[in-house]
Amino acid sequence: MPSLFESQVTRPLADRLRPAKLDEVVGQGHLFGDDGPITRMIKTGRVPSVILWGPPGCGKTTLARLMADVADMAFEPLSAIFSGVADLRKVFERARGRRATGGATLLFIDEIHRFNKAQQDSFLPYVEDGTITLIGATTENPSFELNAALLSRCQVLVLKRLDDQGLEELLVRAEKEMGFELPLTSEARETLRAMADGDGRYLLNLAEELFSMPPSDDGPLGVAELARTVQKRMPIYDKGDDSHYNLISALHKSIRGSDPDAALYWFNRMLAGGEDPKFVARRLTRMAVEDIGLADPQAQQFCIGAWESYERLGSPEGELALAQAVIYLALAPKSNAGYSAYKKSLKIARETGSLMPPAHILNAPTKLMKDIGYGTGYAYDHDQEDGFSGQNYFPDGMRRQNFYEPVERGFERDLKKRVEYFDRLRQDRQQKRPKD
Repeated sequence: MPSLFESQVTRPLADRLRPAKLDEVVGQGHLFGDDGPITRMIKTGRVPSVILWGPPGCGKTTLARLMADVADMAFEPLSAIFSGVADLRKVFERARGRRATGGATLLFIDEIHRFNKAQQDSFLPYVEDGTITLIGATTENPSFELNAALLSRCQVLVLKRLDDQGLEELLVRAEKEMGFELPLTSEARETLRAMADGDGRYLLNLAEELFSMPPSDDGPLGVAELARTVQKRMPIYDKGDDSHYNLISALHKSIRGSDPDAALYWFNRMLAGGEDPKFVARRLTRMAVEDIGLADPQAQQFCIGAWESYERLGSPEGELALAQAVIYLALAPKSNAGYSAYKKSLKIARETGSLMPPAHILNAPTKLMKDIGYGTGYAYDHDQEDGFSGQNYFPDGMRRQNFYEPVERGFERDLKKRVEYFDRLRQDRQQKRPKD
């Protein structure tokens, strides 16, 4: 029962609108459909240990509480930020006591990825013997942040950021709770949802700020007035977390897919999130090497030039040079033939160990080396009529390899003709060369 002082404190709107039943959860229909994992749990009445992975404000904590209610389990919440081993021991002790009297415990760990390996390992025996059912919430990719042993004992459920429809549903519920509509034009209302960036809790905090405004005779707020009234949420982007890798992957694949518009979008998403433009410049240069290669030999230099331009101009003009590099790479002919040739040749080089070059291409700076055959029989290519001897340059006894296979795109189309030309000459020389 709340105390006299607690009853006088107004609960935040987001807390008042927290779903009381599973069917009130917004934006996670993939978990609650006819064959959804949450639906199956409800039907069986059994809640297994689960990791809830999703962005902030998508309902992870609420979902854990409701799952405990459905399964008639005691709910024990902890935060990995503020809790340690001593707190865990107390929960395990209470859970053992409940189990002795036929009760069950659901232990909810918020930000579970912040626990170290030893702390994560401490859950294992209690999960295995059924003392607790563990539900962990994380904004980070569990594959990278959680122990394999813990992951193997938990089902991972992916929660999605709230879409526009889900955010609007929350606003309608908020208006019903408050008893009046938000003082916004339809365009400003749409902008408000965009400001939340998929975070339902943040949206309700913004709405609460607007509900608290005194009535105005000037009518509803437009987009400009809204922007001056509330603070836009910064994009979810941490240079050390999963979103960092997701966005650079999206940029890379958009460029590889020759889509300059999508590439520019992801490029600017990264910059808006606070990414270091020099990191982007480095990745663009890598894309030029890996995905364009010799199909456009200028792409690499274009990227290095853009990188240098950024370092000399600084922001904001320097970002334009990088944006032009993004466009150039997206529209350049693509080839990974050089990259593939490098990987294949590296593999063979490692496998063949210390094979010596053939004697005829070894230098012979001493008389002894000449006496044992170093350099004997070497054909100086410039002395040949067409500048090509066709000699073997692989180790003796090693089959000739074909690593580089240029594509029929861009400059590599010309290189392909050269490769085929030299192949023909090499075969012709081998046929004319006297047999030993």
